[in-house]
Amino acid sequence: MKLENDLLLRAANGEKTERTPVWVMRQAGRILKEYRAVRGKLSGFIELVQTPDLAAEVTIQPVDILGVDAAIIFSDILVVPEAMGLPYTMEEGVGPFFPKTVKSETDLNKLKTADEDSLGYVIDAIKVTKKELNGRVPLIGFAGAPWTIFCYMIEGKGSKTFSNARKSLYKDPAFAHKLLDKIADSTINYLKGQISAGADIVQVFDSWAGILPTEQYDNFSLKYISKIANAITEVPVIVFAKGAYGSRKTIGEIDCDVVGLDWNMDIVESRDLIGPRKTLQGNLDPATLYADFNTIKSETRKMIDQFGKSRHIANLGHGVYPDMDVEKVKCFIDEVKEYSSNL
Repeated sequence: MKLENDLLLRAANGEKTERTPVWVMRQAGRILKEYRAVRGKLSGFIELVQTPDLAAEVTIQPVDILGVDAAIIFSDILVVPEAMGLPYTMEEGVGPFFPKTVKSETDLNKLKTADEDSLGYVIDAIKVTKKELNGRVPLIGFAGAPWTIFCYMIEGKGSKTFSNARKSLYKDPAFAHKLLDKIADSTINYLKGQISAGADIVQVFDSWAGILPTEQYDNFSLKYISKIANAITEVPVIVFAKGAYGSRKTIGEIDCDVVGLDWNMDIVESRDLIGPRKTLQGNLDPATLYADFNTIKSETRKMIDQFGKSRHIANLGHGVYPDMDVEKVKCFIDEVKEYSSNL
């Protein structure tokens, strides 16, 4: 199906665009009262993720309400470890919790490599979403990077340091590589399933990239992101590695199409490190959206001026925060559209 708005895909492929495309990480969520209304009818977050019709509904809401140039399927990075045999719960106000974790080779051997069938509810949500979008904008699929998933599978919950996960890299690197490789294979299967169902582009989120020193990051994370990027040949691939400042050059060398920048990554320096052949995505400080409307507009213009009009997808440097005013988010999106159209 030909898309009415293919700006995001053209930008990802380095093609000329009339203006800078824009979407926002966590655009489907608590900032929207429409999302809260759907969520309020259910037992919790996981039920919403596992109900394809409702997941599709909240996926499309930001397209209708915010005017973004892409939808991103409503799901969670932790569906992959669950499909591998490690179920989780989501505790309100706390975050994810895994009753069982991977502590030994025996635990690792009990895990299976996830496939499309084990994540059928996400695949179904993508199919419903594609039908309902009817070609208006592209649909982004996504998965967590193996290192980020590894952190939760070892630690069992969120952490400021993920010290148990990091400890395993020193105490038993062979074990760590085996688990990371199994996660990577599961992720490849999962993303290929999303693409078969209709995802037009996919993003790999490495939320905990910044807790590793550069050498370890390249060895225990980027190696597996590269494996995933090499395997995904059907659609463009975005890599967003939060905090991986020391690895920007090597991220730019892997077979991805777009490199996401967090808000602490200098734009000009990042372009110099990554080079001209990758599209960059980002990277307004999310906290900017707490400012007044004039400040949001001026900071957005400043960001666009630094990136330039070509090979850029506008976004925040991480996800929008739940307590933000939806009108401030719309202000950012509208300013990207208006200002970049006039460059």
